[in-house]
Amino acid sequence: MNNLRQQFIEFAVKAGVLKFGEFVTKAGRTSPYFFNAGMFNEGAALGQLAQFYAHTLIDSGLQFDMLFGPAYKGITLASATAVALAAQGRNVQFAYNRKEAKDHGEGGNIVGGPLKGRVLIIDDVISAGTSVRESVEMIRAAGATPCAVVIALDRMEKSGKDDALSANSAVEEVTQAYGMPVISIGNLNDLLEYISGAGADAELNRYQAAVAAYRERYGVA
Repeated sequence: MNNLRQQFIEFAVKAGVLKFGEFVTKAGRTSPYFFNAGMFNEGAALGQLAQFYAHTLIDSGLQFDMLFGPAYKGITLASATAVALAAQGRNVQFAYNRKEAKDHGEGGNIVGGPLKGRVLIIDDVISAGTSVRESVEMIRAAGATPCAVVIALDRMEKSGKDDALSANSAVEEVTQAYGMPVISIGNLNDLLEYISGAGADAELNRYQAAVAAYRERYGVA
């Protein structure tokens, strides 16, 4: 695990964003861990998260012209990451959508810079891929090109219900459906490596078997 990924997982655990126990996911599965980016709810933590996004994007070498954050979590992520990128000398515009179109003032459902060029979608996780699909449609409708997606954590697990599991994860299905890369700051492998490593405390170590079993049942290679 590279140093940035290790730092991110540790940061998420210490911030209480990445928790361990028993949690029911959107797919109805009982997961031994839960990632809630909404818990990055104060200035210092959000600023540090934005730095992780910015460094991940810079390290990736992705070419993009602006950021797009799907409502609602993506709004904060896109704006904070734009600030972090500017501090690294990469000044880009950002935009986000309203859930309901505005019928006065500037109107429409897009706020921020005009969608143009290569647009990078920024979100916290990809579960069913709904927000990505909606974002792609809005970006293309504006005449721009959705070029990639960046997320905080890739759960690396098969999509679908237990009796009809897909061979692919939600992230892989987005890549195949739209022909664009999805990059993440961290993923399930990084998480498992962290909690099984010397840097994790005994409280976290005891979840190693549960997370490994979950990956064995639902994980993709």
